[in-house]
Amino acid sequence: MSTRQAGVSLMGLIIVLILLAVIALFAMKVIPSYMEFRGMKNAIQAIARERPNGAPADIRKAFEARSNIDNFESVKPQDLDIQKGYIAFAYRKEVPLFTGVGLYIDYAASTAQ
Repeated sequence: MSTRQAGVSLMGLIIVLILLAVIALFAMKVIPSYMEFRGMKNAIQAIARERPNGAPADIRKAFEARSNIDNFESVKPQDLDIQKGYIAFAYRKEVPLFTGVGLYIDYAASTAQ
């Protein structure tokens, strides 16, 4: 009585490894952009908590200080939409994936509840 072995073939393994490589490449390109967005969102939320009725100039100055520390490049202090009790920003980020192929991501955040 012989038993037949079961397992992953070499072609199946190669296909899985190629898919994992493409997913890893995509993640390595997109994650830094998302981390920058999360940092800027956390920054405006912290500024809104610290200065609930701050003047727009003070809020922009505080954002610029955090921007210099955390190296935010996508949003400048003058790009902030500041109203009474409300800070917001929106921007589009292009993430190059391969030669001639990129991904556009629209980010937007605000301190509105």
